[in-house]
Amino acid sequence: MIIGDLVGRRAQLTPDKVALIDSLNGYRRITYAEWAESINRTANWLWHGLGVRPGDRVAVLAMNCVEYLDVWLACGRIGAILQNLNWRLAAGELHSLLADAEPAVLIYGPDFLDRVSFFRARPLPSLRHWVALGETAASGDRPFQERDDFSPSSPPPLSLSWDDPWVICYTGGTTGLPKGALLTHRAMVFNAINTHTSWGLAAGDTAILNAPLFHTGGLNVFTLPLIVAGGASVVCRTFDPDQVFDLVAGGGVTLFFGVPTMFIMLQQHPRWETADFSRLKLVISGGAPCPLPVFEKFWAKGVDFKTGYGLTEAGPNTFWLPPADVRLKPGYVGLPLMFVDVKVVRPDGSECEPGEAGELIIHGPHVCAGYWRNLEATAAAIHPTPADPSGRAWLHTGDVAVRDAEGYYRIAGRLKEMFISGGENVYPAEIESVLHSHPAVAGAAVIAVPDDKWGEVGRAVVVLAAGQTATAEELIAFCRGRLAGYKVPRSAVFVDELPMTGAGKIDKKLLESRYG
Repeated sequence: MIIGDLVGRRAQLTPDKVALIDSLNGYRRITYAEWAESINRTANWLWHGLGVRPGDRVAVLAMNCVEYLDVWLACGRIGAILQNLNWRLAAGELHSLLADAEPAVLIYGPDFLDRVSFFRARPLPSLRHWVALGETAASGDRPFQERDDFSPSSPPPLSLSWDDPWVICYTGGTTGLPKGALLTHRAMVFNAINTHTSWGLAAGDTAILNAPLFHTGGLNVFTLPLIVAGGASVVCRTFDPDQVFDLVAGGGVTLFFGVPTMFIMLQQHPRWETADFSRLKLVISGGAPCPLPVFEKFWAKGVDFKTGYGLTEAGPNTFWLPPADVRLKPGYVGLPLMFVDVKVVRPDGSECEPGEAGELIIHGPHVCAGYWRNLEATAAAIHPTPADPSGRAWLHTGDVAVRDAEGYYRIAGRLKEMFISGGENVYPAEIESVLHSHPAVAGAAVIAVPDDKWGEVGRAVVVLAAGQTATAEELIAFCRGRLAGYKVPRSAVFVDELPMTGAGKIDKKLLESRYG
């Protein structure tokens, strides 16, 4: 069986079906047959023009574009490994990741010439080729356009294994070097199969692809599953609320994935009130806990908005909440997908009872192979549990989950963020959801601070909405009417904005250092 040629196989089945809609170039429509030829040219260029071989890393530092997708799929054809670099990181952080993965090729977009200059001034001996996307290239660097001179014919098949790595996707760390999750062909394809079969994706579906391709969400929530299904993706440079509203109004889009911040920005936009999302088949949030008010505003428009759950190391698609249950079980992520096993366990590995919170662990072919050159972190995250007689290795997510009596799961928060107040476990995500429901709150995060009586209590760090006012006492009273007493923050501070990590999540470590 040919491994790594999903677009080529899809092109054989539905050559004239639209695969991509390139919003960066006049919404040009690209068929699967055309896309397969473009990927072949890229693969032949990497192999014959740049000397890339199986196992070599190809780093990309660029905004979303069709060429980025071509490189990813071409790496799969020749056994190379994509290193998709997070452009939100500082130059020094990116340099550390390049030194860690030791890529043979760096492909960079015109937005990042300053970062490339920084890299060039510091030794990166593994780099044999510097390649520029677009018209602007540093002296001596190769233009990406030279791939157009290579053959559109399929490169010779290689003896690739399902367990060969396809992508090194670095997790968003707040301290130290992020870990590079090794996403194999097996893991990525089974995520696509799980999503296609369990979420009901079809050839008639079209997704907005504006999640960054340096995240597993950009690659794997809809993009690869839609190739399996024969659907299409609208390739967008980045998230732009006006573009989202335009695409939704156009009527051709059926799928939209975003992180909570994106949905909050849409709901704060002047076009929100008149926007009609009801024609979309699926609108789903992921990447971080989503505040309940975001759900409720979509529900008021008749949209079965839901939250998913996943992580770089598994999928990221892991659960499905059937439409009939969306409003009956708000905040639940649902049931495990077709080829996914999950458990909620206690510290000793024994399984929790329904309603009991514990760590979520995951097993299945969509789980990553471990972390790049980090055996210690791999062994700590993926290992058997003492209470499982099968001896299977489980991914220990570090996330706290609860399974209800009907077998549905919800995510309560992160183990590392949980704090204990007066002997009771407190999960900040629950409190943050309540704070977001206050009309004056635009953003909120909860951290733990020491307390002489209770050991630890919560402190809310709040961003007020434009033109709104509120006091700490008002917000605390608001929480007191909606939460158990031990969960209510004892103080609040107000900030202009919440700091974010390179992965686009709230930087709790930084908040703790400033306000803890």
